[in-house]
Amino acid sequence: MPTIVVDVMPKAELLDPQGKATTGALDRLGHGKFQNVRIGKRFEFTVEGEVSAEVLAEIRKVADETLSNSVIEDVVSITVDGAPVGVAA
Repeated sequence: MPTIVVDVMPKAELLDPQGKATTGALDRLGHGKFQNVRIGKRFEFTVEGEVSAEVLAEIRKVADETLSNSVIEDVVSITVDGAPVGVAA
């Protein structure tokens, strides 16, 4: 069964408080090489049968309308079994 993965990230121009806290924690733990950590969300959907254009259109709609808050987040990628099928516009 194919797996569709949707990745959602905070908009680049907005502060990411979780990412900022993680960056600071990594620095305190001796991992100061890592800068500007950003934390997002990942959703995985298992689909029975073929991933058709109709299924991809539906997952895009779900991603844009339900999984992300378009004011503060972007849907940055949609992949099927690791192959990219769409990127946020």
